[in-house]
Amino acid sequence: MAVSSNPGIDIKHLKTVSALAEQGSLAGAALCLNLTQSALSHQLKELETRLNLELYLRKSRPLVLTAAGNQLLGLARQVLPALAQTEKQLQALHSGDAGRLHLALDCHSCIQWLLPLLPDFRRQWPGVDLEVESVPGFDAISALLGGQLDLLLTSDVQARGDLHFEPLFAFELVLVMAPDHPLCGQQTIKPEDLRPEVLLVYPVERARMDVFSRFLQPAGIEPARCKPVDNTSVMLQMAAAGLGVAALPRWACEEFVRQGLLEARPLAEGVRRHMYGAVRAADRDQACLQSLFERIRSKMGDAKAQ
Repeated sequence: MAVSSNPGIDIKHLKTVSALAEQGSLAGAALCLNLTQSALSHQLKELETRLNLELYLRKSRPLVLTAAGNQLLGLARQVLPALAQTEKQLQALHSGDAGRLHLALDCHSCIQWLLPLLPDFRRQWPGVDLEVESVPGFDAISALLGGQLDLLLTSDVQARGDLHFEPLFAFELVLVMAPDHPLCGQQTIKPEDLRPEVLLVYPVERARMDVFSRFLQPAGIEPARCKPVDNTSVMLQMAAAGLGVAALPRWACEEFVRQGLLEARPLAEGVRRHMYGAVRAADRDQACLQSLFERIRSKMGDAKAQ
């Protein structure tokens, strides 16, 4: 099976170079590959003859790859994990067992649109052991890297090579309030408008709340009082009863607004974010994950504010 434009390079060669780099010796690599040292030496010599290049420095202890060997090692580190993942996915499709999908939401109101998507997803992937964690009380990124989580729905991106953040959809924050609230007379809400208000908030640190980090704090504004509420439905009902105002994604309040129970106004020129699916980089092309991502995009409208 050729993996590059050079027909002399096979998967077995990539596995050999990878084993040499990991083990640091011909003997160790041969043991790792379940070959005799003689067979491994013959395989390497044959490849070097095809390429007309040396792949490692003779008599080096530990074994040192040449520039050509390191180039093949770079290819091996790209191809071999992708090949293993694809084989795993194909086996899962054949057996009907796609393994586990443990996902968490770094967003209190995301459960509102996620749960209706799951019955069809589970019918398509009956072999997936699906588990949903709503707003985890732990370090979700560490859990993702450690394998305790498989997917994190979040609007916070971290630049790191071991994680992939799949763009899903854009959304806008709005201020929701009772229909008779004085701020309903305004087309948009300015930061200073919230100075006398009771602001209904989720019980998380302020750094994770966009209404503070992207709206109030840059203007140096503090609301009269913050009232923690850990449930979106309760928060909406409290706002409708005139017990405070809340900054929420538009999707979270649109049903209350449609029924005339709440009014919603944009925050200043608009506070817009993007929702992402954070997964381990090695799992980014996993079929069941991509299937879920497409369902989310179809439901929420890719690149449109909700």
